[in-house]
Amino acid sequence: MTDALHRDLLALAREAAGRAGALLRDGRPADLAVARTKSSPIDVVTEMDIAAEKLITDLISGRRPHDGFLGEEGASVEGTSGIRWVIDPLDGTVNYLYGLPTWAVSVAAEQDGETVVGVVAAPMRGETYHAVRGGGAWATGAWEGERALACRPAPPLDQALVSTGFNYVTEVRTHQAGVAARLVPLLRDIRRSGSAAVDLCDVACGRLDGYYERGLHAWDVAAGDLIAREAGALTGGRPGERPSGDLTVAGTPGVFEPLQRLLEDFGAWHD
Repeated sequence: MTDALHRDLLALAREAAGRAGALLRDGRPADLAVARTKSSPIDVVTEMDIAAEKLITDLISGRRPHDGFLGEEGASVEGTSGIRWVIDPLDGTVNYLYGLPTWAVSVAAEQDGETVVGVVAAPMRGETYHAVRGGGAWATGAWEGERALACRPAPPLDQALVSTGFNYVTEVRTHQAGVAARLVPLLRDIRRSGSAAVDLCDVACGRLDGYYERGLHAWDVAAGDLIAREAGALTGGRPGERPSGDLTVAGTPGVFEPLQRLLEDFGAWHD
């Protein structure tokens, strides 16, 4: 029963993310402008974020009217079914605003508080990543069929390629820049894509050895965290904790723990 339910949830999540991704890719107006701001004047929302979230919630609620929702752009419904959808309709809004390709649609389904399905669609890559808890992680793209995902074999930390992101509040991003400066000499290099969902999927794909960021929300990581874990990566927050707004860390086994320890030593989770 649960397996059948999870398959149905996955199919719906893939449809919703695919449709929203197509809307964002094909419907982006040439004169796209900021609709409003959030935490700071540079933390922006566009009309397309709002339209994509409405598309997703309308589609899912039409099929499953008793489910709950938590969405970045305001969707908040308790629901009565035990299923809650956690949605980031456009992860990487600033990239999208500037016409950069690294952005994604993230759709996850929770059952009784645990993420059981995750889908991240990255339309400008032509790739979609998905996972069901206990069923591995998979992707579709330019290749034929579905490809099983697996994180990279762990390199020594000084050969690890790690990605991060920066907050939109000036004081926080300044602190984060200081942490990154201390990490750079200890790693192969650092990347910054602008999309947490894409970074987590890149850990799953073996394109990154690790990823960390402070200040994320549930919708930023719900789908990508499951995909990374199902591909064999380890994820968490501060030592012994789950990913949270304080800190999210993901990495191939062998990179995750030393990276997490360094981030704790460097105070990556506070100002």
